[in-house]
Amino acid sequence: MDIPVPLAHLLQALEAGDLPAAKAAAAELQRTSTGSTQLAAEVLHELRQPLLGVKAYTQMLSEEIGSRGPLRQMLAQVERMEQIISDFTRLASERPAPQQTVSLVTQVQAAARSFALNPDSSRVTLQVEAPEDLSVQGNGRLLEQLTLNLLNNARDAVSGPGRVKVVVTREGTSPVMYVADWGPGVPEAVRHRLFEPYVTGNKRGTGLGLAVCRRIAQEHHARLELVPSSVLADQPPPSTVFRVLFPPPGAQPVASAPSTTAAVPAPVPSRRRLLVVDDEEIIRSVFKDLMSRECEVIEAANAEEALERLKHGPVDLIVTDKNLPGLSGLELAQQARLLDPGSRVILMTGYPSLVTAQQALELGLLDYLLKPFDDIREVRTKLREALAQTVPTRNTQPLVSRRVDVLEDSPAAARQLTEALALLGLEARVLTDAPAEPSAEPPAAVVVSWELPGAYGRQALDLARKLGQGAPFVVLAGYLSQETVLEALRAGASGCLPRDLEAPELSHELSRLLCRNTPSPSGRGLG
Repeated sequence: MDIPVPLAHLLQALEAGDLPAAKAAAAELQRTSTGSTQLAAEVLHELRQPLLGVKAYTQMLSEEIGSRGPLRQMLAQVERMEQIISDFTRLASERPAPQQTVSLVTQVQAAARSFALNPDSSRVTLQVEAPEDLSVQGNGRLLEQLTLNLLNNARDAVSGPGRVKVVVTREGTSPVMYVADWGPGVPEAVRHRLFEPYVTGNKRGTGLGLAVCRRIAQEHHARLELVPSSVLADQPPPSTVFRVLFPPPGAQPVASAPSTTAAVPAPVPSRRRLLVVDDEEIIRSVFKDLMSRECEVIEAANAEEALERLKHGPVDLIVTDKNLPGLSGLELAQQARLLDPGSRVILMTGYPSLVTAQQALELGLLDYLLKPFDDIREVRTKLREALAQTVPTRNTQPLVSRRVDVLEDSPAAARQLTEALALLGLEARVLTDAPAEPSAEPPAAVVVSWELPGAYGRQALDLARKLGQGAPFVVLAGYLSQETVLEALRAGASGCLPRDLEAPELSHELSRLLCRNTPSPSGRGLG
């Protein structure tokens, strides 16, 4: 195999003992490697767009004619390509994912459900043992991916009908997860390189799955390793057992499991108008074919074209990509609000970030959809709900009250909030736990802690909305993550702020977020 030129220069310099030349060659090698990896990641990202179109149309076709064998196989192959792209992108990324306290068992169960959807999984029996719920500090989406990759690896190792088992338990105080299979075992020749990219003992695999698992485990300060089959008491013993050992949990609140009760969308009023803005024609076509039976679908290839269409008449909902040529999707949302303050916008992006999630939240957007979509039918449900106005919207009318209900159990944080609100001429009513009923007089606003005991996370958002009775609410979080911001956005919050801001800065941020909703001491809006 030919040696790449930068590496050859480095080897020559080392052999000659030329340290300056070796340093220069090493720097060039690093630049070349980084550039190649970035180029590959960008090319794979662009492939997501046509892949999304193929997947969406396959799902819609299966809805019309039934999920027949060829369609199931086509969809399985599309999902496999998506997984390869996601795995490579994950390996190429150096950015750590946001973390919070999550239920390990909930993520394992979610991975088991996704695993069961793959037609290949029907030939194996999956057994999940989780005698108690355990919490870990981590990223729920990545922990689900870690588990699913290990399950897929185990299934592919079992060539025919067989058995795969997941055990969630403790070793001392540390949460631990085992994934076992009764296949032929890991070949001795690849054991020492098992977690390297592109190394696999399975003809069907890409060799990326276990490398991604190791990367995710490291991000969670966990240890992923191949362990002896004797660690499990099953008879006959499994041939392969992977163990993920997590660090002992700190004193963190336990995240409640998401509700499994699906909201029933209300009937869609006839011929609502949906504006879809995306520079990819295939994406616009997907939305048109997805929704044209239920509403009028208007297309625009960029923000400028969309604004021209908005000048000729209002629409009920705008769905826009974030990265558009010219004006961005966020700038389009701002301009649409100038034309119609009641404009309702859903943002789509293949490059999610905490910054843009915050911007979407503070602009009052309805949702923030991540490309590629897992299931186009779920997107349709969201659009139906938005068009039927079942998605929470914000009250933009100033209220008479100057009382702000503060749901916060930390005395220090409550004191900071009280001082911050006083600087705005507002009075804080501090509540350390959830009241039985909302007060007779609605507050001007609500500030709620994401980590409120007894109403953690999503439950805290529901409580703030109930107590506010239409008033705006702001979320404070000990760790500001993209997931937290998106949950706040979808609940209809006005903003999401770090919990540890000092009173003057907190006062400024609350003024900015609530300026159109709360009264000042003079009786006018804070703005």
